Amino acid sequence: MLVAEHVDTAHDFLDAAAREFAAGDVLQGSEKLWGAASHAVMAAAQQRGWAMGSHRQLKIAADRLAVEHDDRSISAGFALAEKFHANFYHGFMEDWEIHPDRDIVHDFVIRLTNRDQPSQQN
Repeated sequence: MLVAEHVDTAHDFLDAAAREFAAGDVLQGSEKLWGAASHAVMAAAQQRGWAMGSHRQLKIAADRLAVEHDDRSISAGFALAEKFHANFYHGFMEDWEIHPDRDIVHDFVIRLTNRDQPSQQN
């Protein structure tokens, strides 16, 4: 995939996550949100020539981006995306944490892809 394709995919997954959450499917919404975040990191990593072929490499790329931008919220945003990925498998997240964490991951994706898009939380 090209960088632009990863960016488009990240935004497609953001839209899909919003639809899944709105429909009440928290597990699918969680996985789509993870997909959005992972493709956003892939786009940034690919631009820099960094490895991005595994979950671990995505985590390392997110941490490198945090250092590059001197912004620990980048690492934190990726960590929350990982939490949604785990939630897809285990369904452990409660409503009180899903809603605020969704906004943080959404903003993380927007920031990494440099696109303005309002939060789509329902």
